[in-house]
Amino acid sequence: MTSTSACPAPSTAGAPAGGRTGKRKEYRIVRKGDVKLPKKKFYRQRAHANPFSDHNLEYPHSPDQMDWSTHFPAFFPPRNESETTAEHSSTQLQKQVEIADIGCGFGGLIVSLGPKLPDTLMLGMEIRQQVTEYVEERIIALRRQYEEGESENGHNYQNISVIRGNAMKFLPNMFHKGQLRKMFFCFPDPHFKARKHKARIISPGLASEYAYIVKPGGIIYTITDVEDLHNWMARHLEDHPLFDRMTPEELEGDVCVETMMGDTEEGKKVTRNNGNKFVACFRRREDPEWSD
Repeated sequence: MTSTSACPAPSTAGAPAGGRTGKRKEYRIVRKGDVKLPKKKFYRQRAHANPFSDHNLEYPHSPDQMDWSTHFPAFFPPRNESETTAEHSSTQLQKQVEIADIGCGFGGLIVSLGPKLPDTLMLGMEIRQQVTEYVEERIIALRRQYEEGESENGHNYQNISVIRGNAMKFLPNMFHKGQLRKMFFCFPDPHFKARKHKARIISPGLASEYAYIVKPGGIIYTITDVEDLHNWMARHLEDHPLFDRMTPEELEGDVCVETMMGDTEEGKKVTRNNGNKFVACFRRREDPEWSD
């Protein structure tokens, strides 16, 4: 597993929660009728992280070793001490994570999409430690608001979680072949300088990894306010033999597109600044037949 704990238990890696401000621990205190949501100002961090750095992260050797019960306790039984990895893995195959938000930031997409797709498990992935901790605390608070009867929409948020990880390195260690139904890349780091383009989250090599973990018929969603990055992502996915670009007509009425456009933190920021949003979505083709 990764070195950062999964929801609902917040991370204990590095400095203790609230170590820098002395305030963050206030949002772990739960009183009936007063469940607080975390505040971003207590989780400040640089806007971007170097994806080629080690970041002291650990990953499972294979998806079978992922313990999803720590992320989605309402859907997976906890692993018994006497239970082998193979036995526990077989119980987890009854339900799988089907949506991944790569570089989820402060979690706006999964928090908004969770109630709209209540029977679908979705995972946010974020490389920055402080930001990951914020999303963990946010999900904890939302779940407790439901328990206290304070949830605004009556949703329990048990179908969403977050993990600290580097999606450019070890996605196949976490997800089985064809496991995901949807992947999101919302307002990724544009890496404007040409020498930094190798760090962009969409590339020919990475597109092949995404084709491996997305099932045929699944969709990759991309959105950015940087036209050059939009063209870059679209070109590399269009050139890949296992993806077809979807038409605006095919995307009409797609709740995921609507959420991606309007409910992410970056999307709201672009709207406030009267900026442009460039969207491109790609459907995973069926695997080609191999001739003898």
